Amino acid sequence: MRAVSLVILPMTMLATGCVAKTLVDVATLPVRAGAKAVDLATTSQSEADEKRGRELRKREERLGELERSYAKQRAKCEDGSEEACAEARATYAEIEELLPTVPVEPNR
Repeated sequence: MRAVSLVILPMTMLATGCVAKTLVDVATLPVRAGAKAVDLATTSQSEADEKRGRELRKREERLGELERSYAKQRAKCEDGSEEACAEARATYAEIEELLPTVPVEPNR
């Protein structure tokens, strides 16, 4: 009989611990789920800064592409190509539209 109680007692203590842990997990689940939902719904300042930086780099890259295209089109236009002149005007208009959205680097 004593051997049976030595086996049953640790099992009972183990089961009680599992039940208590499960009850704590169940009780805190709505709080953790709510916190996770808020975290997913909001944007941190660093995430916003990273996004702004990516957008800025894309605009800078696009401006560089446009400037290179404009230089090539101007050269062809000066050689007498009317089509290149029209393309250069359209490219210049796009540069003028994009330029205010790209910040100027300060002089050091």
